Amino acid sequence: TAFTLDTDHPELFAAQDNGITPPEMVLTGLVGCLTAGVASVAQHRGIQLRTVTATVEADVDVQGILGIDPEVRNGFSAIRVRYQIDADATPEELEAVVAQSQKRSAVFDIITNPTNVNVEVV
Repeated sequence: TAFTLDTDHPELFAAQDNGITPPEMVLTGLVGCLTAGVASVAQHRGIQLRTVTATVEADVDVQGILGIDPEVRNGFSAIRVRYQIDADATPEELEAVVAQSQKRSAVFDIITNPTNVNVEVV
């Protein structure tokens, strides 16, 4: 299936702010992957989910992105994902579901471990 995703940057970066930024897409991918995992793990464990709400936040210093301060990294310095889950389960069981989702999440792995990336101009 083909998908089209529009991305952009805020006006601060000489752009139009007409779409999600690529870093925001990364956060969306992370929370989407983790949340799909929560649903899958809960189902396999016989836990009935009623609602699952995920909130993701990240810290970034635009001085790095803009090249103002070479000591500041370009990417996120921290990412926080918080879940509010209403389910037929104890808090401990829900923590275990989320922990297992992290273990199996490809996006969590990509973000938290070094990944070889090759960029070429051909």
